[in-house]
Amino acid sequence: MAENDQDRSTDRPAGYAALIERYDLDVIPNWHRSLVATSGIHRIDSSEGIVEEVYPPKYWPGDTLGDHLEFALKYDGTNLAILASLFQKVAEEDFVEYVRSKPTGKYARRLWYLYEFLTGKTLPLDDVKRGNYIDLLEPDKYYTVSPARKIRRQRINDNLLGDPRFCPTVRRTDTLRDFETADLPKRCHRVVSGYSPELLRRALGYLYTKETKSSFEIEHIKPTSTRTERFVALLQLAEQKDFCEKPRLIELQNRIVDPRFRDSDYRTSQNYVGDVVAWQKEKIHFVSPAPEDLADLMEGLVAAHKRMDASDVSAVIHAAVIAYGFVFLHPFEDGNGRIHRFLIHNILARRGFTPKGVMFPISASMLKNPADYDASLEAFSRYLMALVEYSLDEEGRMTVHNDTAKWYRYIDMTPQVEALFRFIDQTIDMELARELAFLANYDETKRAIQEIVDMPDRKIDLFIRFCLQNNGRLSARKRASHFDFLSDEEIARMEQAVLAAYGSSTLNDD
Repeated sequence: MAENDQDRSTDRPAGYAALIERYDLDVIPNWHRSLVATSGIHRIDSSEGIVEEVYPPKYWPGDTLGDHLEFALKYDGTNLAILASLFQKVAEEDFVEYVRSKPTGKYARRLWYLYEFLTGKTLPLDDVKRGNYIDLLEPDKYYTVSPARKIRRQRINDNLLGDPRFCPTVRRTDTLRDFETADLPKRCHRVVSGYSPELLRRALGYLYTKETKSSFEIEHIKPTSTRTERFVALLQLAEQKDFCEKPRLIELQNRIVDPRFRDSDYRTSQNYVGDVVAWQKEKIHFVSPAPEDLADLMEGLVAAHKRMDASDVSAVIHAAVIAYGFVFLHPFEDGNGRIHRFLIHNILARRGFTPKGVMFPISASMLKNPADYDASLEAFSRYLMALVEYSLDEEGRMTVHNDTAKWYRYIDMTPQVEALFRFIDQTIDMELARELAFLANYDETKRAIQEIVDMPDRKIDLFIRFCLQNNGRLSARKRASHFDFLSDEEIARMEQAVLAAYGSSTLNDD
């Protein structure tokens, strides 16, 4: 064991790991960390979402800035946030010297474009005059927009999901490849196609209400009937209007919060998410961007939305990037979580992911799996919190002391996209399929009971509800108080109708 530790202590960081160390960068860790060993071994370890890969000695790239930048792009991927931090610290002449040494190299051209993209500076270099255009991100490793923007200067196809103001990345992981081949829209259509339009219409009314209540309940809010109705009305508009632009986001916020907390613009104060743990002590879970950075970030979010909307990028990736991006930017004083979940519906519906007129309650899946939902938020927040320097005054007002904007601009949103795919997968199988099956069985039970005893609808509904609450049987107490006019034989046959439709195992599940 000691010998193995000794081997590891001589492993040299390469790529981003080497550059972070050399330039003393404060960054969110990259998903992949590279080391080069002194002996001929290759091993991979994984911990807390970070893959550490140790390469044999022949992989050592060299010692220069360019050597480690190229190694990073080749083996660690394209991390915009780390590059943005690095380019603020490296001497411009060192970077220019590297590009001049390989003016037509594919990695040099990508890095040169990213330097100008991330810093806003134009380097003293002549445009590339010849050679093929190359993709900035490799489409087999990343989700990208198509058609890309052609950049003549470096002969690059800019296929990023956003622009310098807000540009998340999403990696093509095995999990996401599996979800792509699962074809969730087709599964959703298949679930729905087995039912009549009338039954779907009734189910939808319930699902809208369920989604509304779940979205509020995630935030431990019990909405009044008026607020529930307002949110349901918004969900019904989700497939007709694009809400991801500033005036509509403000309108959305105004319609879902208590009238006293309506905003007329994005917030102008610093906000955060925290819990009171003792008198004058708060545990801070998340700090949102400084108000002075917010307008630029939100313009970038809207521009990224429009860019993905006009491309062939998957609707789920589009929805996750924008909805999670929105909640991380936290542009309003109140209502951010509900708007974040509403935007998922808005984008999925407008992109045709869900069948026309059908909405499935994703918030119900999030509510049933709170640890998974929290993990999707913490995949960003737990690393961010290690970097934000802040103080709180005695009234709980926060001041952020360092420049934090770049960490919100360039988020690796792969964990959030994976989480949304999982929630959609669960929602189709559990919430949508079960709700439709329940209603179809309900109709069948009502018809069977009507043939046994011709009772008013309200009485039949009550009988079924009491049986469902008691494993398919009517309790003696409920019989005495509500159904004393029925004979033993009628009750036995009616109970049998409930059991035939729902089955004892289904009743026990519910």
